[in-house]
Amino acid sequence: MPKLKPEVQTARRERILDAAERCFARAGFHRTTMQDICKEAGISPGALYVYFDSKEALIAGISERDRAEFAERFEALAAAPDFLEALKALGEKYFLEEPAHSHLMCIEIGLESTRNPRVGEIYQRVDRYIFESFAKLFQKLADEGRIAPAMDIPTLAKTFMVIADGMFWHRAIDPAFDVRAVMPAVLQLIRTLLNPAPAPATGGDRPSNP
Repeated sequence: MPKLKPEVQTARRERILDAAERCFARAGFHRTTMQDICKEAGISPGALYVYFDSKEALIAGISERDRAEFAERFEALAAAPDFLEALKALGEKYFLEEPAHSHLMCIEIGLESTRNPRVGEIYQRVDRYIFESFAKLFQKLADEGRIAPAMDIPTLAKTFMVIADGMFWHRAIDPAFDVRAVMPAVLQLIRTLLNPAPAPATGGDRPSNP
């Protein structure tokens, strides 16, 4: 059998992960079989096992892909001159543009992490990475005088993640949940927690000499 080109292998791997996401969201981790994923991806079991030898390995692949995607988006957030505006755009990306089945899949992984030590290790590693990313960014913003939160940075970062988790949960389980309706209030809450410092006056803002 001829060896597949790297780009073909990458595309097949992505198709398998996409299929696994849909299956886990639809039927749950335990009810989903490797055969279900093969059928969803349109590949043979032999082809699947070339890339992933278990459902846990699929969870690891999905989680690593999500972590890499988050890292790319977070880099843009951290570099943005207007942090709150960039945070709003990031929230819209995750809570408005991503399909609801992605949120269901995340919840399914979270639930399985409480029962399966291997999945738990994967889940906690990604969760810790996200927490540390925001904690470092909030500390940088505080050191630069751009925010002045009333609480310590670790508590701020954890509170921020609790808010985001709540949005994920409601988007996943409530078809009537209107993200657009609550997003302004959520952003106002985050603004209050961060307590942004007023921008320094520019030269054009100074009064002219008499």
